Amino acid sequence: MQSSMRMRAALGGAVLGLLAVFAGPGSTASAEPSDTTVGEVTAFAADGAVYQLTAGRAEARVSFVSDETFRIELAPDGRFTDPTGQDVVLPQGPPPTTHWADRGDRYELSTSRVTLRAYKSPLRFAAVRADGTPLWSETQGLTWNQDRTTQTLARGAAEQFYGAGMQNGRGNTSHRGKTVEVGVDYNWNDGGHPNSVPFYLSSAGYGVYRNTYAPNTYVFGEPVTATAREQRFDAYYFAGDGQDALKDVIGQYTRLTGKPFLPPVYGLEIGDADCYLHNANRGERHTLDALKVADGYVQHDMPNGWMLVNDGYGCGYENLAEAAQGLQARGTQLGLWTEDGLDKLAEQVRAGQRVAKLDVAWVGDGYKFALDGCKGAYAGIEANSAARGFTWAPESWSGAQRCGVQWSGDQSGTWEYIRWQIPTYAGAAMSGLAYTTGDVDGIFGGSPKTYTRDLQWKMFLPVTMTMDGWAAQDKQPFRHGEPYTSINRASLKLHEALLPYIYSHAQQATKTGLGLARPLVVEYPDDPVAASDAAKYEFLSGQDFLVAPVYQDAVERDGIYLPKGTWIDYWNGRTYEGPVTLDHYSAPLDTLPLFVRAGAAVPLWPGGIRSYTDRRPGDPIAWDVYPQGRSSFDLYEDDGVTREHRTGRSTTQRAEVRAPQRGAGDVTVRIGAAEGDYTGKAAARPYRFTVHTGDAPGGVTLGGRALPRFTSKAAFEAAEQGWWYDREDRGGVVQVRTAAQPTDRGFTLVLTNTSAVGGAVPGAPATLAVPAGQELGAGVPGTVAVDVTAGTRDATGVEVTLSAPAGWQAAPAAPIARIPAGTTRRVQVAVTPARDAAPGETPLTATVRHRAAGVDRTATQRFAVGVMPEPPTAPAWASDLVWLKSTNGWGPPERDRSNGESGAADGHPLTLAGTTYAKGVGAHADSDIEVYLGGRCTAFTADVGIDDEINGYGDVAFSVEADGKVLWTSPRLTGASATLPVNVDVTGARHVHLRITDTNGTKSGDHGDWAAARFDCA
Repeated sequence: MQSSMRMRAALGGAVLGLLAVFAGPGSTASAEPSDTTVGEVTAFAADGAVYQLTAGRAEARVSFVSDETFRIELAPDGRFTDPTGQDVVLPQGPPPTTHWADRGDRYELSTSRVTLRAYKSPLRFAAVRADGTPLWSETQGLTWNQDRTTQTLARGAAEQFYGAGMQNGRGNTSHRGKTVEVGVDYNWNDGGHPNSVPFYLSSAGYGVYRNTYAPNTYVFGEPVTATAREQRFDAYYFAGDGQDALKDVIGQYTRLTGKPFLPPVYGLEIGDADCYLHNANRGERHTLDALKVADGYVQHDMPNGWMLVNDGYGCGYENLAEAAQGLQARGTQLGLWTEDGLDKLAEQVRAGQRVAKLDVAWVGDGYKFALDGCKGAYAGIEANSAARGFTWAPESWSGAQRCGVQWSGDQSGTWEYIRWQIPTYAGAAMSGLAYTTGDVDGIFGGSPKTYTRDLQWKMFLPVTMTMDGWAAQDKQPFRHGEPYTSINRASLKLHEALLPYIYSHAQQATKTGLGLARPLVVEYPDDPVAASDAAKYEFLSGQDFLVAPVYQDAVERDGIYLPKGTWIDYWNGRTYEGPVTLDHYSAPLDTLPLFVRAGAAVPLWPGGIRSYTDRRPGDPIAWDVYPQGRSSFDLYEDDGVTREHRTGRSTTQRAEVRAPQRGAGDVTVRIGAAEGDYTGKAAARPYRFTVHTGDAPGGVTLGGRALPRFTSKAAFEAAEQGWWYDREDRGGVVQVRTAAQPTDRGFTLVLTNTSAVGGAVPGAPATLAVPAGQELGAGVPGTVAVDVTAGTRDATGVEVTLSAPAGWQAAPAAPIARIPAGTTRRVQVAVTPARDAAPGETPLTATVRHRAAGVDRTATQRFAVGVMPEPPTAPAWASDLVWLKSTNGWGPPERDRSNGESGAADGHPLTLAGTTYAKGVGAHADSDIEVYLGGRCTAFTADVGIDDEINGYGDVAFSVEADGKVLWTSPRLTGASATLPVNVDVTGARHVHLRITDTNGTKSGDHGDWAAARFDCA
């Protein structure tokens, strides 16, 4: 398959180059060597902040780096070595003041913040804070053999562990009880660990960085064992403190190994990669053809920050300077894949290259070569232009966070791909990797739905890209047509609007080491659910957004955990009080489950711009405010592209919000002066505010002067400044606009007699829910049920309407005079889909207008109904029916062909045990094909097995399910199994699923055929 071909070219050299790293010094293929444990301390010496302990032939050395950070080294043969040299650890300045004491059974080596106990007989270490609070302790002394060195630590009763870099499918919840590998395995899928980092941290408030290039294995059992495959021990320890101990440890680790770099602003926009010169998969093309693709982004009004124009083995390029100029004219920067190494980088940068993707360039002598490649490409861009270094790499090590984006490699677009990537990137933040991502919908396979869902949530990562030319269809966000193009545009535009928020977090990462995407446990360390698998498939984007991606072919999302506090549904303004778990959250294809923390003040670029190049000095800044208590946000700005910010050329502007903690009161928003200066800073600019109050204010003042109130959106938008209350928008928001305000001084906005988010009477508004699974026929009159639940006050004058696509008809439901507080009323709304409505899910919006607690209110709910095709009225082949769903383990399932590669109709004739079939379905585990029978069929027949093209491989089971019940399941079938006939009674079934599941965990060669698959219908 193409995935194998693409990786094989890289792996040949890489495996040879990294063999020494895997083996470690003195390794052998013989029987397991015996371990030696360090013995009694026989000598002790102190030299400032460095302490040496002798234990027979072995030597240990303790060096304090800061008041909270220290290093322990052990040389079994008495000779200290450091293979990393100056590659990873940066100069740290003068060491702290330390002191030591002999306590009889131990030496105590101390700073003002931490004490390291070195027990004498035998040598064993333990660390405590200055107040005696334990951090960690060895259960036995350091051990070694010719292949490895191991530290063994006691595990606390509730201690949780995180880190180890990019761990595919893991990392944003605890590693407790698990074994975690750190090192190259060339597995870029679930369970792999590209971009490994030999660093972990504990909820007990400490972290450990193993200073080595050797592979590591961490077993977070009882006890904890941390092993590196080398006969030396070298580790740095970080002692965090207080509520933010995890953040503190990440900060200390990145102070040692380097803070994340600050990307150029175009690097935070989506990137696009393809081979344009003589592309083997796309036919004869030229580098300048990239400009036509860039035009596609412009024509579809979609952001596109940069393009790799040579992303293919042997691709090369031509007309480089002309290509760079053409892209820049379209608001896009030129990137190149460093297939040929870095020798030509200077020339390429002078021609206009601003992005370097590392791949073949990192194949060499292990991680040192990878790290050198990252640093070399980053420095090469800066040495030959005024731009900032910006690189991408699929395999890296500690220290790479200071020069590049860590990317998880080549994968195939599936629902499973989305699922395991969610914890991957948030979890990587626990190792100081601030910029981690994967290709949108993978490099192979994919579908319109998986692309749309994958792009949605990746817009809340700081970086991402599409990679084209390897799947059957290119991966630009406009390739699948409607409705996908419009949904994808909205996702991209939301990311673009959020760039002030994202860029401010990027700058914070240069100070703290913590990236935008992060696990819940970082912000809620005392919440045990945040550390558990209950929070595995969600993450925080900064402090203010909680993202719970949809990773199944579904229109609802279960198991969304909201931690303590008030959370607001971003789309409809509904409030939730955490901790709470939400099931059946309505999430049609155009809706990402997204929640905002109460108290948030989010800076935005208004206006729906396509590119950062559309911004001009003096353009407005918008603030999206969710008032609750006292909160603030620091907006960071600089010129976005040059390195002037490193000399202080930047500004910081603080927004401070003061509001009631709950219920009625005034809301004050103070926008401070933009402190600092940079090229392009505006002397004055207007502002826009969206303040989520749920109740109209009595008035709004700017600098103590009343702003005019408008009663319509049109009048408001036409005015230079003023306000209006929009009850139709997300539960009720106050919109404010100001004339240009000087940036060198602050101003205050006051909303009087309004409320905190949630309204003056919290819980008073009614809420909406729409039962799942509702179906309509194209052009056929039907009804949609909507449940209206009154809040803490009666809902009166209740009117329910539906918004539907063009060509649909939806009549308002009969008004309801009153729904008592806390009760639910089901309302039936008459709906007729358009005659040409496409089968499948169609998003609709339900709206309830009502009065509660003396205020006119509006609540909305986005949901999906199923439009069903006409059911069969005669015998029908499964391959001829409309497929409502068609998920597949590799590429799309095929009609009347075997599964093939990653494109549609690229399979071969269906063949089982030498028999070729003209009709049937070719799929790859795990697959699920859904058809609609409408109760008109009685039997399903087929021959099933693994297609002959696999030559004996594969290991699967087939099943037929109807309306939620399993009707038939095959035994396990392999490529050597005989063809199995199927005859299943489907009488009365409306929805039938044909599933193939993997049965041995490898999903290798699982090409299952539903040959001659047919329904008997009348």
